[in-house]
Amino acid sequence: MRILQVIPSFYPAHVYGGPIQSVYRLSCQLARRGHEVRVLTTDANGRHGVLDVVTDREVAVGGALRVRYCKRWMAESVAPTLLGLLPGHVGWADIVHLTAVYSFPTIPTLLVSSLRDKPVVWSPRGAFQRWEGSTRWLVKGAWEWACRRLRPRRLVLHATSAQEAAESAGRAGGVETAVIANGVDLPETGLRFTESETLRLLYLGRLHAKKGIENLLAAGKILDEERRLRWSLTIAGAGHPRYVERIRARIDEQALSERVQMIGHVAGEAKRRLFENTDIAVLPSYTENFGVVVGEALAHGVPVIAGRGTPWSRVEEIGCGLWVDNDAESLSRAIVRMRDMPRRTMGRRGQGWMAREFSWDRRAQEMVAVYEELARTGERAHHRTADGAPP
Repeated sequence: MRILQVIPSFYPAHVYGGPIQSVYRLSCQLARRGHEVRVLTTDANGRHGVLDVVTDREVAVGGALRVRYCKRWMAESVAPTLLGLLPGHVGWADIVHLTAVYSFPTIPTLLVSSLRDKPVVWSPRGAFQRWEGSTRWLVKGAWEWACRRLRPRRLVLHATSAQEAAESAGRAGGVETAVIANGVDLPETGLRFTESETLRLLYLGRLHAKKGIENLLAAGKILDEERRLRWSLTIAGAGHPRYVERIRARIDEQALSERVQMIGHVAGEAKRRLFENTDIAVLPSYTENFGVVVGEALAHGVPVIAGRGTPWSRVEEIGCGLWVDNDAESLSRAIVRMRDMPRRTMGRRGQGWMAREFSWDRRAQEMVAVYEELARTGERAHHRTADGAPP
């Protein structure tokens, strides 16, 4: 099957967090299963960041993926070259898999797919979900209206959790929805955990207001003033420079600079070492479509505290974490409670859960089933270029 991934930013970009990694891992696994996968994207890595990639031709990424990075000219993902390439790439594909909602490629991709009568799987990756800090309601409402008007007749909305599906389907216009969680990478070898008298907390992921990081800092202040607990917090991740400075200022305002360190984006071996020196991973988000850091922490044997805005209620059922309200008082109570729980045993339970249910091969198999069913629905002959490649 010929699969076209259209996404506003792609690997190795990291500023936008988990969705890029998820699309990359899924695409690699689809290619391993024998499918032809191409990616049409931009060189954006944040509003001001640019990837050091070739932008005038298709390049191989991850061994089997053929990626066309287009030069971003303005805003987050405005790339005129992408518009010119879109008709040929869509014409080549059996399935178009579109990621994101309020981004430059979204409306053109839906329109071209509709004109070419190509089936689309659309992954909003949490964009349709609302929270109390959501902004630009009128603009987003108009954008959603345009998407509903221009979408192709064969479209399936892909949600990564039942929670995301429930909150997103109406905004997409009541389309059919497939719930397929992300996969999680398992470490190739066992971790060597270190011990400490200080309870070591970790926030890992994109730095954004919806993540509830400021609530976690406020919880830390409570730990200092009321719980008398020895603790530390590592904040690992990247975000918009203004928000990063806001977090730094909040740390200083609350006199937490001796407790909290910000280390920026981490990956690979550095991330592994970080997990080896962590007692509890915390994701206090107001909303998440998936929250891959929870899966990553569990895969590395680290128990978690997840906010109720995340779809990770089963951590309590499995016995590998706590699922709590994300206000400061609730977070501080959860941290104190987990201090006295068998955290290494909890981590092993979580690791087993990830291995059983969250392999990328399983997720790719589920996604292919959606692709095949969608392609069979009203399929008709498609024009292809003579050599079978995008012009």
